[in-house]
Amino acid sequence: MLPTDLLIHRHRGEELTPIRLPINDSNLAIATNVIALFRQAQHQTQGELNRQLQELEGDSPNYRIKRGFAHLLKSAHCTFEILSPLEPEPLRQRVFSLAAQTTPSLQATPQILQQVAEKLSQELGRDVHPEQIRTGLYADLAENRMLTQFQEPTPESLLHRYNLAQVQGIFYRASHLILNVHRNDPGEYKLLFRYLKLFQLMAYIEGDADHGFTVTIDGPTSLFSPSTRYGLAIAKLIPALLHVTKWHLTATLQIKDAYTQRQRTPHFTLEPDADLVSHYPPGKPYDSMLEQSFAERWQALKTDWVLEREVDLIPIPGSVMIPDFRLVHPDGRSFLLEIVGYWRPEYLQKKFSQVRQSGCNHLILAISQRLNLEKAGVKLDNVPAHLIWFKDKLNPKEVLAAISP
Repeated sequence: MLPTDLLIHRHRGEELTPIRLPINDSNLAIATNVIALFRQAQHQTQGELNRQLQELEGDSPNYRIKRGFAHLLKSAHCTFEILSPLEPEPLRQRVFSLAAQTTPSLQATPQILQQVAEKLSQELGRDVHPEQIRTGLYADLAENRMLTQFQEPTPESLLHRYNLAQVQGIFYRASHLILNVHRNDPGEYKLLFRYLKLFQLMAYIEGDADHGFTVTIDGPTSLFSPSTRYGLAIAKLIPALLHVTKWHLTATLQIKDAYTQRQRTPHFTLEPDADLVSHYPPGKPYDSMLEQSFAERWQALKTDWVLEREVDLIPIPGSVMIPDFRLVHPDGRSFLLEIVGYWRPEYLQKKFSQVRQSGCNHLILAISQRLNLEKAGVKLDNVPAHLIWFKDKLNPKEVLAAISP
């Protein structure tokens, strides 16, 4: 995503519109030039890369576009590493301790670097050269980190990512959002609600899969203390929403007018035909390594029970529950399984409240023993579910024992 100073928006009455770039030859040429600069800058420092980017910007009026492209490439396509024979901080301690034993001089510097290089060569079992010591001393500074990998995108995909980032930036200052999703495939609803869960967004959900859902989401400016992290979480939802077919989003924003310094409350609307392209995959098999590990271990069991990934939504007042798995037996018996792993107290309180409201008596809760439910204010009384406790990994045999007569 883009920082606030690289967002380009236009006010039209009570509407706020992000400026998006057309996919034309001119903009593709700019993207191509920026990508080529990054390709050539591999194995150079970030400081050198920044210097070349400044030269590319020059005094061009579209410098913010180039700077936006560069920001997206750095954050999503580049790997910057600290290259030093030893971690820079202990390396500095060695060099400075040795230097303190002699009178400071330009002539003494090569000797000190040579001594440290020889000592490290013996310790590490490989050749370390004085120049590596010199460059490694401050290799942990951002400008000295080395561009070691660059996953080159196409110019067109970079333009799409830029346009999406401009739209995402709208939601940094949202007070609340209303999302209407309707007449969609059930799998799309589940994907959307899983992303709501993943980003831990405060949402109130009404409706059902047959008639559609209305999702009201609190924005970052609705909090007692506006949170930049929460604003980013809202923005991260937008690429996921693009995988849903039919929806309409309205956001109310809180923005200070640059001239009058007064708060304004413009609106922003978004629909599927906005010509935006998501960089998120359309879905992933599992939400966590814990779920994936359980599913893989279940396959090794010899049992008639079938483990299913796609399950029905459980409507509850103001929300929905999406259990992780369904267990189905050929004789018609069925159980839902929810794995409660490592989450914050607020999430745990909400999760157990949902379980109570669901009234679902064929639900199994597998709870990690690492969770301090008492400290989180969670009580296990009146929970209409079978409870299973596990340590590091959930054992499928324990689940099978809980559902077998």
